[in-house]
Amino acid sequence: MSEIKFEIIDTLGVISENETNFKKKLTLISWNDREPKYDIRPWNADYTKMKKGLTFSLSELQKLKEILNNLPELD
Repeated sequence: MSEIKFEIIDTLGVISENETNFKKKLTLISWNDREPKYDIRPWNADYTKMKKGLTFSLSELQKLKEILNNLPELD
């Protein structure tokens, strides 16, 4: 299995933290030297370990924001 290369361009916010000190964060990240995307996943403190997450293009993130803004539960 080939090594995954990543560069965190910006950490935009912490969503939550669990008991193992992994923090679920929204980051702007470049995977394998590709165009940066928005990413939500748990990271350890020094970004050497990660768990499964979700990656979004800007247009996907904008659509997600639109969906969330229309949820009555979030009013």
